[in-house]
Parts: sequence; C-alpha cells; structure tokens
Amino acid sequence: MRGEAGLRTDLDTLEIPFAEHEHDAVFTVAESDAVHAAMPGAHTKNLFLKDAGGAFWLVTVPSDARVDLKALPAAIGSKRVSFGKAEDMERLLGVTPGSVTPLAAINAAPGSITVVLDEVLAAAGTVNVHPLRNTATLGLSGATILDLLRHWGHRPIVASIPVQEPE
Repeated sequence: MRGEAGLRTDLDTLEIPFAEHEHDAVFTVAESDAVHAAMPGAHTKNLFLKDAGGAFWLVTVPSDARVDLKALPAAIGSKRVSFGKAEDMERLLGVTPGSVTPLAAINAAPGSITVVLDEVLAAAGTVNVHPLRNTATLGLSGATILDLLRHWGHRPIVASIPVQEPE
C-alpha cells in the first residue's frame, strides 16, 4: 500500500496544486461540518458499498446528499448495493471508517473497486477530501481527483447520484 506518503509523492511529482488543512479528527459529516466551515469548496461524503454480485464501490457525493440507495444501482451500473464491511475497506483501500476518501484508491489494485464521483463534484473547482486520514483535508479540483484515479489505473465513473427528497 502506498499510503499518504505515496499520495504526497504523486501530488508533488505531477505538480498538482492543492490546499491543505490540518484539523481535529472527524468521523461523521456532522462533525466535519464545524471543521469545514472555514474551508472553501465542496465537501464530501463517501459510501463504501458492495453489490449483490460481490463488486465493491466507493461513491463520493456532496456532504449534504441523502443518497437514494434503491435508485443508486441503476445510476452507476451495478446490482443491488449494501454497505461494505470495515474489514473489506481496510483490505482494499487501506483506510478505516471515518477516513474514507476517493484518494484511498491509491492503495487499491485496479479493478478491485469502482470509484464513482458525483457529477457536481467532478465539475467543482475545489473538492475537499481526506488524504487517507481524518485529521486533515485536501482541496483539489474534481478534474484533478479524476486524473489521479486514472493515474493509479482506475476507471472512475462520473454519475448523477440519485438523492432522497427532503422529508
């Protein structure tokens, strides 16, 4: 696993600009709201999923999105999905719950997981994601995140992620 050191090497080697913010550990979107209030750009929520066919998915959406898990499979081209186990997340991505990020794909063998980025984030100038730990946030463009995923051998999907209507 290449980890955060490998990520930083790639950012440096590829000359990718980013903003960095160190902060207290955050484990939920609610906890991150207070920390991220001063950070410009889009904030994210990550869903580590396994489909009925056994394939793993990492879906990154805006932090305030309430994803419609019943409609999600049709939007991303998968079978019925459920949340993946922490052990699988650690084995495939090298991160634990609370530190999930599309950047963890640096640790995943190509083809072992499909990374999906919501189309709003893909088009955003600044997307705030963890650098494989929940005590920091990096601000990168959506296009840069997609470029990094491709650089690591993945074929990211950009999709309109279905959300539940507010109650």
